[in-house]
Amino acid sequence: MPAPRKYPDELRERAVREVRASGRPVSHVARDLGIHKEALRQWVRQAESDQGERPDLLTTAEKSEIAQLRKENAELRRANEILKAASAFSPRSSTSPARGRRGDQPPPRRLRGRARLPGTEPVDLGALRPPRAAEVRPAPAGRAADRADPRHPCDLR
Repeated sequence: MPAPRKYPDELRERAVREVRASGRPVSHVARDLGIHKEALRQWVRQAESDQGERPDLLTTAEKSEIAQLRKENAELRRANEILKAASAFSPRSSTSPARGRRGDQPPPRRLRGRARLPGTEPVDLGALRPPRAAEVRPAPAGRAADRADPRHPCDLR
């Protein structure tokens, strides 16, 4: 919410008319009316801009349009952030290209087998497997290891 105006609109209009009609300096008119001189100077500049005398400044209508567009832009950005956050939880991404008439997409294909990359050698997986039950040495008698699973890799000795 904008701050309340310090000076009423009638006083603004009267002060601007006084400056333009009398030709007196802005500071003298401001002192006579009890207004700060820079406030009156800004009012005069805005009135000149609204009447087309100052093409270098924006008119009041242009300023209000810019303010409205900035407000709308901020609202759209907030909505966009909400949609981005919601799409993270969605099973399908709305940005992925659609296939077919209904936009149905087949599920991604799972890779099968091993990748054959250049410069890599195949690894013998047999060396990484735990030994079979016949290869496991029995645990010494009288210990908790007697009740353990002989195939468990931690029980290998």
